[in-house]
Amino acid sequence: MKKTTAIVIISTLSVLLLGSVAYAITQKIQNSETSMPNYYANKITSPVIPSKMNFAGEDVPLDVYWVREALDRELVINCYQHSKTLRIFKLSARVFPTIERILKEEGVPEDFKYLAVAESGLENVTSPAAAGGYWQFIPATAKAYGLEVTADIDERCNLEKATRAACKYLKKAKNQFGSWTLAAAAYNRGEGGLNAAITDQGVNNYWDLWLNSETSRYVFRIMAFKLLFENPQMYGVEICPAEMYQPIPCKDVKVSSSIDLKVFAKEHNTTYRELRNVNPWIKNSKLTVTAGKTYTLQVPVKPGESYRELFKNLENPFLKIGDSIRVEGN
Repeated sequence: MKKTTAIVIISTLSVLLLGSVAYAITQKIQNSETSMPNYYANKITSPVIPSKMNFAGEDVPLDVYWVREALDRELVINCYQHSKTLRIFKLSARVFPTIERILKEEGVPEDFKYLAVAESGLENVTSPAAAGGYWQFIPATAKAYGLEVTADIDERCNLEKATRAACKYLKKAKNQFGSWTLAAAAYNRGEGGLNAAITDQGVNNYWDLWLNSETSRYVFRIMAFKLLFENPQMYGVEICPAEMYQPIPCKDVKVSSSIDLKVFAKEHNTTYRELRNVNPWIKNSKLTVTAGKTYTLQVPVKPGESYRELFKNLENPFLKIGDSIRVEGN
């Protein structure tokens, strides 16, 4: 009897001991796993939607569920589209000053600079529908608003001229439809299409109109960019001014006769590459100028200027940017 009892006690202790060892090993493994650093730091969280906002001075009805959800959709897309959104921020330092100046001169709300962001990402791109330039005019509309579009010249890529053309369109649409939000919608949908929808539905505001998918999202996309630019840190955008693409100081040079741009570049102590870079509206190596016509070319004040010189007067530049980067040879 005593022998049997001893065996039972020893067996029980063995089981308890083995269980304790197993538990300790399990805890060690779990602790090791939880203490490992997480190198994937792409935090997923819902972007903040403000309690109220306006676009071009007009209140946005964020208490309406479909309005709030539409804005949320565009915020989610652009907050997590890191590479494209970051490039837009970098380009904005170079492009926005010109756009802001012209919008002010033309009496168009500054918020419309974000329309150019929504249209082209602030780049001279061409869409499958042949819309081109910063403001994405199709050739026929561009010509109707005074822009020259030929095989040799495409003024949709001239930031100054294209922005003034966009202002003319927007002011005309504002007068026709009565609000800046509808003017923005017309820029995407076209005046005829938007007017037909308004007439058919008996609705005179953008928020309540049932439109095609692209135009239904369009103004919300513009507003999402406004929120990102006006509250960058709230949406996780951290970028130093020295990392932005600064404006290239240029002087205006008027040309009233045909030129070879390669020769012209040498005469103005710059390179053909840089001359084409700051004059993207010129499509060939030669600029043909007809009688009575004059073009204004941008010529760099300091050709091949150092990037450090471009941001040296900024409030918070990274003065040592790039200095710590070394590539070791084999």
